[in-house]
Amino acid sequence: MIFGNKPFKRQSAAARRIMATTAFRIVTLFASLFILGGTVMTVTSGLYSQSTLRQQIRQAVENEGHETFADAGTADVRHLLPVVQGLIEHEPGFHYLLQGPGQVVVTGNMLHLKPIAGERWLTWSHRLPKETNQNIVYGIGYLLDDGGYYFVGMDASPLTHLQHALWTTLLWEIAGFGIMGMAGGLFLSNLILKWIETINRTARSIMQGDMSRRIPLRGTNDELDHLSESLNAMLDQNEFLIASLKQVSNDIAHDMRRPLARMRQNLERASLARLPAENMQEQVELAIMELDAALEIFSSLLKLAQLEAGAWNKEMEPLDPAQLLESVLEPYRSVIEDHGQYLLAPPIPACPAIIGHPVLLRQAFSNLIENAIRHTPSQTTITAAIKVTGNSIHIEITDNGPGIPGEAMLRVFDRFVRLDTSRTHDGNGLGLSMVKAIIQLHAGTITLRDNKPGLRCIISLPIKTQ
Repeated sequence: MIFGNKPFKRQSAAARRIMATTAFRIVTLFASLFILGGTVMTVTSGLYSQSTLRQQIRQAVENEGHETFADAGTADVRHLLPVVQGLIEHEPGFHYLLQGPGQVVVTGNMLHLKPIAGERWLTWSHRLPKETNQNIVYGIGYLLDDGGYYFVGMDASPLTHLQHALWTTLLWEIAGFGIMGMAGGLFLSNLILKWIETINRTARSIMQGDMSRRIPLRGTNDELDHLSESLNAMLDQNEFLIASLKQVSNDIAHDMRRPLARMRQNLERASLARLPAENMQEQVELAIMELDAALEIFSSLLKLAQLEAGAWNKEMEPLDPAQLLESVLEPYRSVIEDHGQYLLAPPIPACPAIIGHPVLLRQAFSNLIENAIRHTPSQTTITAAIKVTGNSIHIEITDNGPGIPGEAMLRVFDRFVRLDTSRTHDGNGLGLSMVKAIIQLHAGTITLRDNKPGLRCIISLPIKTQ
């Protein structure tokens, strides 16, 4: 008996688990609202039908009473007697009663009634002595001029049947909608639980170290598939960020080792050797320079993290790209001349506004111009220009220097990447990474192309839209 109860217990536990889900509660709520709405509509329709039928019965009885008095000519027992007798014989669907001034039944197919004028509902069987059923009768009583009483009515059982049908329909409706709602809730909850369990298995695999696992799509292209796609995109981004973090950790360990090692050598040399004060000061200054280089790397990495997280989005404002570029070029004119290079800046036309952060965009333009100055020889021409194409502003910084190899044009945007030709220049390999992050923050793109000779940097930024 114990083993026989196990399947039942498992099914009961599964049913309780499904009924405890939010999906089941939502479906049950909608089923309840559906039942309530159907009940209200059914009751409203039934009440309207009853009212219509009651009005029809009332109208038929009123018409019968008016015709009786019209045929009799006078509202007294003597003139009504032959008319009522004829109606009893030829109108079997109606009930008639004519009583004299002493409440004595003169004629009719009903028993004695207390003379009451107006509408009357007769619900007892003794009101219909010639019939065995207990159908209700609706009628109207009239007090006659000679003290008599006349009542005319008709069978109102269709109204009772309609009321019974209404209650029966309500009961079946509640039962049917309730069963369908519960069945639908169990079915939908089971589907959602299976999908959630798939997500749980994927999450457990990822937590165990399999970062490549993704939520399988069902191929239905519905909301669950769309949510799965969004979650998979988030997992892709997380995997990319984790890989980037690992790469950054490796790069920091590699690039920070050199300045920290040199700083330690300088400090060790200064502490062990008996150096004059001038040499001691020199070693301390060299150590400070190496420390500044390490701090600059940390500062750049922090700023890169802020850019990638969108921390500067709230400080965007409308900008004139022409004025922005001119404000960046102005302080570099003398620097370019000191290096024996030439700055070519064609007249910048009036440009539509863009949405951006002025400090960040100045830094991006400055980094590109400094790269052109630092990595090109004297007699090089550096060009800065702006073009408008469609819904984008294109800022181009070009030079006719040695350029960079084609296979390295994408790699130079990675963190701490420095080409062999750049090893002799100061830098930490984060400049172009910073430029790319700034441009992406502004929903733009940056591409590098061969200028034949030299390098062409093209920044595309979207024009401000209303």
